[in-house]
This record gives sequence, structure tokens and C-alpha cells, in this order.
Amino acid sequence: MLRATFQHFPGIGATTEAELWRAGYRDWRELLDRPERLGADVAGRRRLADEVAASERALLARDAHFFARRLAEGEHWRAYPEFAHETAYLDIETTGLSPFQGIVTVVTVHGGGATRSFIAGEDLEELPAYLRRFGVLVTFNGRRFDVPFLAMTFPQLIVPPLHIDLRFLFYRLGIAGGLKRIEARLGVGDRSGVEGIQGPDAVRLWQEYRRGSRDALERLVRYNRADTVNLEPLLERAVRDLGGRLFAAPAPSGPGPHPAVAEG
Repeated sequence: MLRATFQHFPGIGATTEAELWRAGYRDWRELLDRPERLGADVAGRRRLADEVAASERALLARDAHFFARRLAEGEHWRAYPEFAHETAYLDIETTGLSPFQGIVTVVTVHGGGATRSFIAGEDLEELPAYLRRFGVLVTFNGRRFDVPFLAMTFPQLIVPPLHIDLRFLFYRLGIAGGLKRIEARLGVGDRSGVEGIQGPDAVRLWQEYRRGSRDALERLVRYNRADTVNLEPLLERAVRDLGGRLFAAPAPSGPGPHPAVAEG
């Protein structure tokens, strides 16, 4: 999907991008293969060549910052699957609903071939350094919950530049609700061993652990890991469905120039 994206080029928005797709352009390199259909002059074609070259260099260098700067936050999902190996799925557990009234207790990061959980009082302070190896962050409602909590806990935290919030992706697909509700509706995810555990139970389990129950901590970690690992198949579903919708636009009535591209 990333190579079929043109919105990170200056002067190209959603409307022009859709026109390019309908004209048969599905890879930014094709702008150079068939420039005559764009109506661009020599200078415009030179600018396009520069933009394509910059995009190719950024992708080859795995430069997630390049695409994060140029794409609107709501379009960061397009970087997947090209950045699949640099993608971190993350979910946190807390003792409250506000970073001013609660603390982070458990955080799980799934990605890069591993799934690791961080626990307050044990190794949670290692989380910021661990996250720096990733270019893409995937959460569910993370923009409003997980990231603010972590920023309060770690003021110097640097999150991966590309952030895909699945709550808002599914809202675009007409699917609303919490994580578990969406999992059940789509038949996605595995909650073996943590069936029936809900958010309030996570607070209770943490309190039981603090009173000496190691078993409560193990259950809390398993629950948090399920929340995190299940984000991966949900992301794959959302990317597939959103991409399908974008490309399902009707064919154009005939070829024509694209002024936004021609003007650069």
C-alpha cells in the first residue's frame, strides 16, 4: 500500500491521489514511466522524479520518520506491511483511567520476532530503550490512553514515528466499540486462558499481586499479552479492508491531466 500512496508528495491530496489510481497508477515509480498522462511540464516532471527518488531512498533506508513527517496521522497505516518487521504492537495496563490518577503496571510489546512484557517495579524502566528499535507503533486507542500514560511515566519517551491507532481505523470501516467487542465481531484473536477478564479485573489482579500473589501477576501478564498480540491480526484485517475500499472507486470516464501533479 505504501508504494501506491501519493499523498506524501507535495501538492497531492486525497482527491488527486484517487484520480491517479483511477488512471491506473498504483506505484509511485509509474509516475516516471508514463509522465505524458500527467500533463506535467519539464520542470514538473523533474520535481516528480526528485520526489520518487526521495521516497525510494527513504524506503530502502527504512526511514519511518520520512513517511511520518509527510503523511497525515490517519494515513500512517499505509506503511504496513512494508515496515512490518519494524512494527511494535503495544498495550498497557494501569491502575486508573487518567495518567494523573493512576500508574502503568504492565506493558507488552509484540513485534520484531518477540513478545516481551515489562512490569512496574521489575523492568518497566527498560521500555523506552526497547521501543527505539521500532519505526511503527500499533495500539488500540493508544493516542488517547497508552501514549499519554507512558509519556507521563517517562517524560523523555520517544515513541516510534509512525503510529497506527486501530480504534480509529475500524471507525473508518464502520466498526465501533472496544477491542474485545471488535475481536468478537470479526472472529479475530486468541484469548485462551484469559477468557472473561476485563479492564477492571486488571486493576484487581495488580492489587492482589502487590499483596503477595505471584499468580495474580501471571494472569495479568497473560491478559495484557493477549490484548497486545491480538492487535496484529486486527491490523492486517483493517489494512486489507481499507485498501480494498480505496481502490474500489469507479473507473474514470476518460484519461486526462491531473492539475495538482502538473503544478507540483
